[in-house]
Amino acid sequence: MKVIIPTAGLGTRLRPHTYSKPKPLVSVAGKPVLGHVLDTLSALAIDELIFITGYLGNQIEEYVRKTYPLPARFIEQTELKGQAHAVYLAREHVQGPTLILYVDTIFEADLRQLADLEGDGAIYVKEVDDPRRFGVAFVGENGYITRLVEKPDTDISKLAMIGLYYLKDGQWLMRAIEEMMARNIQTKGEFYLTDALQIMIDQGAKFIAAPVSVWEDCGKPETVLQTNRYLLRNGRAHQGPTKSSIVIPPVYIDDTAQVEHSIVGPYVSIAAGAVVKDSIIRDSIINREALIQSAMLQNSLVGDDAIVQGDFHELNIGDSSEIRFD
Repeated sequence: MKVIIPTAGLGTRLRPHTYSKPKPLVSVAGKPVLGHVLDTLSALAIDELIFITGYLGNQIEEYVRKTYPLPARFIEQTELKGQAHAVYLAREHVQGPTLILYVDTIFEADLRQLADLEGDGAIYVKEVDDPRRFGVAFVGENGYITRLVEKPDTDISKLAMIGLYYLKDGQWLMRAIEEMMARNIQTKGEFYLTDALQIMIDQGAKFIAAPVSVWEDCGKPETVLQTNRYLLRNGRAHQGPTKSSIVIPPVYIDDTAQVEHSIVGPYVSIAAGAVVKDSIIRDSIINREALIQSAMLQNSLVGDDAIVQGDFHELNIGDSSEIRFD
């Protein structure tokens, strides 16, 4: 099986953090989002990971090659023309079973069932109250998807596509993308994968709507914090050593972090090399080598090498920043 992972987006909703690192490397519960995504693939027999990179893509390649001993290929997307265009860049390297997933999606699903899947593939979905930010699927009486709509203006369907797709024949998808681009079928100015999959459905492809039990988004600061809470509640918590401090679980405190004379938790992640002194922190993510001193933080994201000194309640500051209140 080939796995295509588009990572070329600019991650503008996560700025200032994505000025200095690509969105897949934003940290949550002790590791980059990309790491959590790749961990979910451990049960699969993967022939090759194909990353479509863009802005700061060298950081993604360095992280993957250093951390995950899997065959990997990196293809640069020099023009941001949409999801389908990114996937199409892998066309020469895809044959047979293909999995496509996006790196702002944390999900829980049994991917081992793909080997026994009937039909031509699966589009993973979750029922949501407000699907207007997502693509949605309609399922017919025969149990297969009949229609896909990207970012509808109304809640015409509650089955939101989470950004995980499986196809038994990856080349069929590539032909559909080629046709879509030749016909210039765009949604809101971009080539969306939804429209290419709809072409396949119109040609007779049978996709099931495969439900996931968990879907957490990592596309905005507030959803990153929500995902951090979920992961810490579900097996990703870890408490390294602290000194004269009170820790309220669940938390992730790296073994190399320094936590002294502080109250930490619940739902706090403190990365490697970070220092927290004389502070109260809850529901926040403190990244690598950051310094938090004499501060009170809640609902905050603090970037790598950032310095926070003073009395605060909520922050969203990027890497190498410095804020002091005397």
